[in-house]
Amino acid sequence: MGKQYAKLKPKDIEFIQAQKVFFLASCSGKEVNLSPKGYDSLRVLDESTLLYLDYPGSGNRTYRDAMAGGEFTVMFNAYEGKANITKLFCKAEVIGKDDKHFDTYIVHFDVNSDEVRQLFVFSIYAVETSCGDGVPFMEYKGERPSLKEWATKMSKNGKLEQYMKDHEVPPVLENLK
Repeated sequence: MGKQYAKLKPKDIEFIQAQKVFFLASCSGKEVNLSPKGYDSLRVLDESTLLYLDYPGSGNRTYRDAMAGGEFTVMFNAYEGKANITKLFCKAEVIGKDDKHFDTYIVHFDVNSDEVRQLFVFSIYAVETSCGDGVPFMEYKGERPSLKEWATKMSKNGKLEQYMKDHEVPPVLENLK
């Protein structure tokens, strides 16, 4: 049976830290953004706080939704071992490279900060678990290196910052049907 409670329990933290992929959903308007995430990009700071390292990509909807005060769900599925789904319901704070707290947070990751778009601090207000018995077993074969390689190349060529500016997501369109 599913359960909902206010803060992460030690078993939740252990489960989250063991996962290789998670899903990040956000919404600040009529559309819901949902993206699978990987890499070593998530840290549990305490029972109510997650830190997410965001690499540049094709869009920046997470940023848009955070800046608009939107809602976030971070979901973890067990693909091996005992079935489990854990969802974290959150609010987000953007920590940009120019933010005074960026250097404090980036040290949680072994990464070249030039290749990072931004960080997010997720404040968890609810944790929900469910059985996950419908989730299939899947085998982890490794990370895809292409995004990190692309970010490294763009950074070395001095083109990454401009790329990120050119690919900002506009505000939610008011007239979406």
